[in-house]
Amino acid sequence: MSRLLSRLAAILVLVAVIMGISTYTYLTTPLEIDTKTSEFTITAGSSVRSISEQLTQQGILPDAWRFTLLVRLSGQSKQIKAGSYALSTAPSPLQLLEKLTSGDVTESSITLIEGWTLSQILQSIQKHPDLQNDLGDLAPGHLASILGIPAEVNAEGIFFPDTYHFAKGSKASSVLKRAYGEMQKLLQQEWSAKADNLPVKTPYEALTLASLIEKETGVASDRPMISAVFNNRLKIGMRLQTDPSVIYGLGSQFNGNLTKAHLQTDTPYNTYTRAGLPPSPIAIPSLESIHAALHPADSKALYFVARGDGSSVFSDTLEAHNRAVAKYQR
Repeated sequence: MSRLLSRLAAILVLVAVIMGISTYTYLTTPLEIDTKTSEFTITAGSSVRSISEQLTQQGILPDAWRFTLLVRLSGQSKQIKAGSYALSTAPSPLQLLEKLTSGDVTESSITLIEGWTLSQILQSIQKHPDLQNDLGDLAPGHLASILGIPAEVNAEGIFFPDTYHFAKGSKASSVLKRAYGEMQKLLQQEWSAKADNLPVKTPYEALTLASLIEKETGVASDRPMISAVFNNRLKIGMRLQTDPSVIYGLGSQFNGNLTKAHLQTDTPYNTYTRAGLPPSPIAIPSLESIHAALHPADSKALYFVARGDGSSVFSDTLEAHNRAVAKYQR
């Protein structure tokens, strides 16, 4: 009897050793995968079992049950991060688990360009292949609800132009929220350091003025002077008479050729027919344009006209302006 028990004990020890070696080998041996095609996405809320089965079907894991058991025994089931992953080298199962729990996801990016309108921003975001379009039908108030801003706030111009990096599969709204937050932060910083005696009374008015400067600027160095013209006009109640605002107000009616009739067509954005700033920004301004709006050049200029090379000629009087127009526009 004792001899039988000794043999059983020896067998059990041998089995345990074999299982230990097999388990160690499984855990530490690189998986046999083709790293050229080993990209996968884990969706939020996926179970450990469904993740293991997905990776098995894609040829990353040899079977689902061992990896499922590994994750559960490790106690890290809830630490696996949703997102897109790419394997540049063949990991071991332990290394794969570490990758999934550390959130080492692949990134993508999108660039919002200064001067873009809200329509252009939304088109770019909705068409991006690495973003989930959760923006809905964009009915009035819907975008404001997503961003958590008052429904009466016009979303035009409120997103900061920059390149935003994100994990593939991220929600489109998350990018917009970041761009909105960045604009609010930088706008407040610029507002707190603004020049004295400006005609704009709120950060939103400054943002609106900055959008006009952005659309009128052909050469970056002209921004402070363009700002001076607009600020000087606002101070004396002179109409801004800026074409980009008129064009924005025309919307789909504008065919690329601004006519005298257009300038005489009254809209809330027609700065030829209405005094003061338009009711909202007309595009997203750069930080440089925001700074220029709040720090105009020390000038009495009231007019400017394009030279034809992107730069502008600035004049203090209508007589001088007419001479510049005759020289560069006729």
